[in-house]
Amino acid sequence: MTQPPNQPPQGGFGPPQDQPPTGGAFGAPQNPPPPQGPPQTPPQPGYGYPQQPGPYGRPAQPGPYGQQPGPYGQPNAYAPQPQPGYGYPQQPPQFPGAPGTGPGAPFGGKPASKGRTALIIAAAVAALAVIGGTVYAVTSGDGGDKKPVAQKSDDGKQSSGAPVNPGDGSGDGGADPENLNEGRKPGEAKVLWYKTAPDAPGSGADAPGMWITGKTAVKAAYKQLVAYNVGNGNPSWAPITFPQKICAVTSQKSTDDKIVVAYMSGVSDRAKCNQIQQIDLNTGKKGWSGEVADGELFDSAISIELTISGKTLMVGRSQSGTAYDLETGHKLYDKKKYGTSCFPTAFAGGTGRLVQVASCGAGGSNEHDEIQELDPASGKVRWTQPVKKGWTVARTYSLDPLVVYLTNESKKAWNISTFTKSGKFRSEVKVNEKFAPRCGWAVLERDLQGCQGVAVDADTLYLPTDTTSGANEIVAVSLANGKEKWRVKSPADESMSPVKTEGGKLIAYVHPSYEAGGQIVSIPTTGGSHTTTRLLQNPAGTAEIEDTFFDGAVDWADGRFFISSTRLSGNDDSKEKLMMAFGK
Repeated sequence: MTQPPNQPPQGGFGPPQDQPPTGGAFGAPQNPPPPQGPPQTPPQPGYGYPQQPGPYGRPAQPGPYGQQPGPYGQPNAYAPQPQPGYGYPQQPPQFPGAPGTGPGAPFGGKPASKGRTALIIAAAVAALAVIGGTVYAVTSGDGGDKKPVAQKSDDGKQSSGAPVNPGDGSGDGGADPENLNEGRKPGEAKVLWYKTAPDAPGSGADAPGMWITGKTAVKAAYKQLVAYNVGNGNPSWAPITFPQKICAVTSQKSTDDKIVVAYMSGVSDRAKCNQIQQIDLNTGKKGWSGEVADGELFDSAISIELTISGKTLMVGRSQSGTAYDLETGHKLYDKKKYGTSCFPTAFAGGTGRLVQVASCGAGGSNEHDEIQELDPASGKVRWTQPVKKGWTVARTYSLDPLVVYLTNESKKAWNISTFTKSGKFRSEVKVNEKFAPRCGWAVLERDLQGCQGVAVDADTLYLPTDTTSGANEIVAVSLANGKEKWRVKSPADESMSPVKTEGGKLIAYVHPSYEAGGQIVSIPTTGGSHTTTRLLQNPAGTAEIEDTFFDGAVDWADGRFFISSTRLSGNDDSKEKLMMAFGK
């Protein structure tokens, strides 16, 4: 998840790097352009992550909140080259030497003080003005509003052409036929299991999401959901195969381990991402299913986003949203146009909170974004926070507390801001640094929750610094004032990325090298010492495999580390990696 522009993969962590600021004026629904390759260089095969510009001490201009100046940034000409072969789209180019921001704050504020610096990093921009961001309405398929998704599923049709236990060829999941643990050194963790992916088309396919419960590790890949026992990799339930490719998933799971998956209606150019299915992660049982209806003109279900908040599923199209009871599929409410010209364009859910981003006054003199918090059960607006013209809400790093990442196309700038429970502007990051969270693409929508490699607790934001080679640092930033609290260097000569916070500690992933496996470390978040403690040392014998999960989604749960691909290349020459688990 990053909001500042990102570097190419550093040894195997994270989905594709952050998107550039969305096209068009901020406040209108924004979308990134078709992939075009990193800045200042010809497109590279495979991943094509954008390079991250960074501050070089040039004259700064006032920050977006009128509180401090922002540094100029330049593209990083010495970043490692993307690795070929996984079929990831190329990213658009970035602006060289972009200024911080122009005068004025997105959420109001006093004129800037030129003696301070803001984290406003030059961003890649290319215009692709399309109405909408992401919202959707689920219906029964007849366009009606009554019980839109409560349908009986076709249980019993969960088998597929792929092996029951893709990845080890043995079918039982418990063996280690590739001898991945052979030669394991003292103190190194074990490879608990390793799985390869089902076949994908030659053009490649998405493998979104990764959900870890107390029992199962579940992964989407092309048309399938596959599930494995977290400890030994045995199949937990038979793969679920959908009629067409999976096109959207709820990135988070509910408290009772439910998710919703969307798949395409067909294979033609007119096919839509409008078929949805609820799944129980522990049993593989299908719940309700339904079809997402189109909205009004320009409000299509060609591409949708799904998010969960408590017992509410929010389905988003480009200009509206519809909420459903996650358990039954019954419609709860619609979120449509409000005021004279405000349309919901994206949602983010979790921890009992639901945030809506709206585009207002598109094409007019008062064009701007607005952030609203909604009551997940009723849709009632709890508060509204307008964003000043020129700024787009691109990502949310956290819902509770709310931390958002904004971009400004005309100023070629980035900004990270935090808010109180009541929606009041609290602070913006004031650290003069290049940061590199990991964020995926949001081609037809604002993927508000599409980032990892960043963590937040009640008082602190944890961001990894960018580096072209060698060790980087994680910086702890105060949410109270946006200033640096402390920083810690990676314990290895490789990058380190935040994973999550738990028990008063930050859990981080140290990327593997050619000679050593990755590490999971913990860092105390309070007190005077913030040194790393190694929790897990992955084996050197599988470092090469681990290192090539360039687009990997990662998680740490119950003393086990999981990494999985989020994109399949469709290469028929060899089995593609899908998922890997390490533990003691």
